[in-house]
This record gives sequence, structure tokens and C-alpha cells, in this order.
Amino acid sequence: MKKKMLFLFNMKSGKGMIRNRLGEILDIFVKSGFEVTAHPTQCYKDAEQITMKEAGRYDIIVCSGGDGTLDEVVTGMMRCEEKDRRPIGYIPAGSTNDFGNTLKINKKMEDAAWDVVQGTPFACDIGAFNNDFFVYIAAFGAFTDVSYETKQEVKNVLGHLAYMIEGMKRLPTLKSYQMTIRYEDQEVSGKFLYGMITNSDSVGGFKHIVGKDVKLNDGVFEVVLIKEPRKPMDIQSILTSILMRDIEHNERIITFKTNMLTIESENEIQWTLDGEFGGKHKKVEIVNKKEAVQILVNEGRNLEKLEKKNEIDEENEMTKEIEGEILTISDLINAKLESEYAEKENSDGISEN
Repeated sequence: MKKKMLFLFNMKSGKGMIRNRLGEILDIFVKSGFEVTAHPTQCYKDAEQITMKEAGRYDIIVCSGGDGTLDEVVTGMMRCEEKDRRPIGYIPAGSTNDFGNTLKINKKMEDAAWDVVQGTPFACDIGAFNNDFFVYIAAFGAFTDVSYETKQEVKNVLGHLAYMIEGMKRLPTLKSYQMTIRYEDQEVSGKFLYGMITNSDSVGGFKHIVGKDVKLNDGVFEVVLIKEPRKPMDIQSILTSILMRDIEHNERIITFKTNMLTIESENEIQWTLDGEFGGKHKKVEIVNKKEAVQILVNEGRNLEKLEKKNEIDEENEMTKEIEGEILTISDLINAKLESEYAEKENSDGISEN
């Protein structure tokens, strides 16, 4: 008897790249012995709802799109009864594909399809966020709304440049948040510009920001908290630390690992989960669900064995491009902060007179 596959795909992700490859991808699935039900996603959360309702009727669930599409499928799977959970195959087709990069999933869609049908299940940690879930990152603060408020058409045309342009628009509203973070027997309080709880070694297209020992099945998150800048040069220092992959030695950045934490703030704060809007919250509880979902991967492309020079060159080229964009944003932020400090000093001087 043929195995049953549910294939969910986002036609708009990544310049609509699946449109010209859909026939070949389906052919790969059918030739590999699968009876395929194909469903183009129709709206926000469609993949989540379909997965939650239909997963138990199939042998595997495969999705193609950006990290947001994968997030919907994983969230739907986590809402299923455990007996109905199925392995998930992923064919990346988005603008950044952070989680796909971490898993070393093939960037060529047809090859990624072969990896799905020939792959083996890898038990992956999933984040529980209050009553929601995330695959690789939950974040708040500076620029985190850019990913879900940038129009898909703009991202398709401009790629990472789209995020930079949208980020510039938010410079006038850049602010910090008074928060208290509790984990294990520790408590940290203060004003924070940005924070992320992640399970990926690729964030926003950058590799190894949180270190090179990130594991997707170790039951712990990597947490990064960026304190409020005290002076304009703090921003440059923070971004330099990020670009140099040396965040642990910056006094304005707090890092730690944990399997559970709570974050409380004085006011409601917007969160993003895997690049999608995660709601506004005063308090969140984040728990690592160890090895909760199985992702189909090609073991021959794992971190230890993957030494292909062309992929390394491609990664370095992308990193250089993003670094240039971030340095541009850094200059703009510095200019904004210097202007604010100058205005404050002038105001203080006028008051004294």
C-alpha cells in the first residue's frame, strides 16, 4: 500500500519560486511511492489548521515555504494528540530560511524534495510560548516586527534589503522595555532593547551568532538579551559584537542557556514567533519541549559531514551582504541617538538658563 503524504505549500514565499518547480517536486514524491494530497495555503494559519485536523490521516506531512510556513505546520502538529503526530518534511522557499540553514536542508528545492523522501526522522526541540509554539525563535524589541509587517511582494523583490528599508522606518520609534527575566534560580531586571530565545544557529541569515555549539535536541534554549544603550557608541559596540560572533564578551549583552524562563514587563510588548506576529503580552512563560517533533533530514548533510566549499562560499557571501546592511542601519541608529542626546543637552541648557 502506498504511503500517504499531505503536501502544504505557500505559493507566495521566496519570489514564488515553487511555481516553476511544483510539477517536478510532485513527480519526485509520486515516483518515491507516495499518494500525495497537495494543498496550496489560502490564508494566514491555514497550514496550522489543516495540519491539526488532518495529520492523523497521513503518514508524513511535507511543507514548502518560509520559516513562517514551517512554524504553522509544527504548531498544528503540536496541537494534535500525540498518537496523531507525524514526521515533517521541509522544502525551504522563503527569504531567509534560518531553520532550514541550521538543519542543513538543501537549498535546491528538488534536492530538498529527495531529502524528504529519502530522509530519516530527527527529533527536534520545540518552544512552548504561553499557549502557542515556535520552532526556532521567539523575540521582542528592536526591528522584530519588520519580518511580519514587510509585505511579501516587497520581500520577494528586495530580499534582505526589504528588511533594512522597513527597519529604517522604525528608527524614530526605537525604544527599550523594563522587564524582569527569571530562569532556574536566577533573576535579571532592567531595560532591554531586544531579546531572543532561540534554538537555531542561524538568525536573520547570520550563522553562529549565539555560538557554534547549538544543538536542536539538547532540551535547552540559547537566550540573548540586549540592554538599553547608554550612549551612541553602545549601538556600534553591540552590532560589532554580533558581526564578530563575540556577544558573550559585551557588557551590554546578557547570554545564557535554559530549558524554561518567564519574562514580565510593565506594559504589553509585541513578540514575534519564527518571524510571525506572536501577540502582545505582559508576561510570557517559555518552555523547551525536548524532541517533541520529528523533522525528516538527510543524515549525509549533517553539521559534521557538510564540508562543501560552494555552500560555504554562498553562506559567506550572504553574510557579507547582510553585514553591510546592518552597518548601514547602525550608522542611522547612531545618528538618531546622537540627535536625541544633543536635543536633550540643549533642552537641559535652556532649562538651566
